[in-house]
Amino acid sequence: MRRFVSHKARNLITKTSTISSTICSSSTISPLNSLSPAAAALRFLSTLHPHSMDSITIDTINPKVLKCEYAVRGEIVTIAQKLQQDLKDNPGSHPFDEILYCNIGNPQSLAQQPITFFREVLALCDHPSILDKSETQGLFSADAIERAFQILDQIPGRATGAYSHSQGIKGLRDTIASGIEARDGFPADPNDLFLTDGASPAVHMMMQLLIRSENDGILCPIPQYPLYSASIALHGGTLVPYYLDEQTGWGLEISELEHQLNTAKSNGIDVRALVVINPGNPTGQVLGEANQREIVEFCKKEGLVLLADEVYQENVYVPDKKFHSFKKITRSMGYGEKDISLVSFQSVSKGFYGECGKRGGYMEITGFSPEVREQIYKLASVNLCSNISGQILASLVMSPPKVGDESYESFSAEKEAVLSSLARRAQALQDALNSLEGVTCNRAEGAMYLFPRINLPDKAIKAAEEAKTAPDAFYAKLLLNATGIVVVPGSGFRQVPGTWHFRCTILPQEEKIPAIVSRLTEFHKKFMDEFCG
Repeated sequence: MRRFVSHKARNLITKTSTISSTICSSSTISPLNSLSPAAAALRFLSTLHPHSMDSITIDTINPKVLKCEYAVRGEIVTIAQKLQQDLKDNPGSHPFDEILYCNIGNPQSLAQQPITFFREVLALCDHPSILDKSETQGLFSADAIERAFQILDQIPGRATGAYSHSQGIKGLRDTIASGIEARDGFPADPNDLFLTDGASPAVHMMMQLLIRSENDGILCPIPQYPLYSASIALHGGTLVPYYLDEQTGWGLEISELEHQLNTAKSNGIDVRALVVINPGNPTGQVLGEANQREIVEFCKKEGLVLLADEVYQENVYVPDKKFHSFKKITRSMGYGEKDISLVSFQSVSKGFYGECGKRGGYMEITGFSPEVREQIYKLASVNLCSNISGQILASLVMSPPKVGDESYESFSAEKEAVLSSLARRAQALQDALNSLEGVTCNRAEGAMYLFPRINLPDKAIKAAEEAKTAPDAFYAKLLLNATGIVVVPGSGFRQVPGTWHFRCTILPQEEKIPAIVSRLTEFHKKFMDEFCG
């Protein structure tokens, strides 16, 4: 076989060389003389099919892709990456010595350490042969070793490199269901769980299921996480906005939901679902239990699927707020499978674990008929299965060490250290932002972000218009170029027309927060001095 391939390769090279020799011998194509034989041949072949390079252009690709936008990794981040490379190649070339990424909820990229117990179990599952070595007892905790054995026994072939059931490994779904029951106080069925590569594929799956045409609408909070606008655009639906009330701490008013629903209906839009992000992204609010009950009643009355994004459920920083899942709320109201369709999203990327790169998560679906569930399973099957490491992590997140386990104290200390530090960082940034001229910032009750409003001077807005960019993007670019701080313009999340914001994460290392505050304060003063004059 190898001799055959080698022979074919030699023939191809010989033919290429012959073609290029023929081309290069022509006096009418002299520029090819400086090219290699292979390059000359390719140049010649392209002249035979002059339109081959133009068959796919920006005008001929799927228009839904063009409509889709994802600001969190947009233009500002591209500029930041170029600046970072420039700093590496030319130290001292900018008025800052590092890029401070405050644009995305990616904790471990900003030096947050993984949870030890989780990583011990993952390591043992991925390399099970070390479980039998005597040294392992001294390197790994006893409960991590025991958990690894339990998980491997649940995996067909005890192999993390094998495909699993399309909904995820049954034993891991059992563990997650038990965790949901412990959290909510109501039963959970492992057959309602679909394990996914983070929450994002689950969101896409539901949009694919619900959206039939541009006449189908999804109610989304504004400001919103761009995953929703992007997935709705990609699947050809219509985003129906409902505006959170900034004056009441980004409150969700039922009257606003009703107004936007009726407006959409009058425009011929069939609204299929309501997206609620709790705790909020990018706004950081935590919904009150009474408000959640109103939302459930609204969805039940209007026949809407409730899509509950609950990936920040561990990230609550204020003593007067507590996370309640919508599953718990619906069941506590006496509503069951036949009363309301609910999809709850969870991820291993957030919380105190921040395992973004491991791509683990799940959705729990309740209130769907067997026929529809079969179609959801079909969609999951198209992707074969989610990655096994992510599935294992999802089970660990929902079933961490318990009192009496060897790892419990160290696990609890690591969890508390991360969450208390995030709370301090949020408070420090919130105080700094509220001290700036023309800036107001609601408190970060949860999640990983602040979303301050900036009242930009008319002169700055005019300068942004001349630069053909949104005013908050104009501000963010100047901030980046002056300080190295990367934030996301509020226009990327949508906002009340005529208002301007930016999203800033609370994730940079705690010892770097004072530098961020100092740089931001100095920049903002200079900005206002320049554009208020």
